[in-house]
Amino acid sequence: MNYKEIIQKGATLIDVRSVMEFEEGHIENAINIPVNDIQSRMNEVKNSTTPIVLCCLSGGRAGVAQALIQAAGVKEVYNAGGWESLR
Repeated sequence: MNYKEIIQKGATLIDVRSVMEFEEGHIENAINIPVNDIQSRMNEVKNSTTPIVLCCLSGGRAGVAQALIQAAGVKEVYNAGGWESLR
């Protein structure tokens, strides 16, 4: 799957790394919701009207976030792995 293409078509990109990691570098227009905050910010995530693409450093935290978001009923959510591969 080409995650860059999904993002270019208007998907919501959520970077689930810590605030400190995000501030050290991230993709333009990415939303920072640390994986530990996904549950408490689930309404914000579920309100997305576009597919959701998740990234982190290597894909591990994005996988955890993906499972949580899917369990909340969101169907179009993708783990794109490390954020640097999306640049």
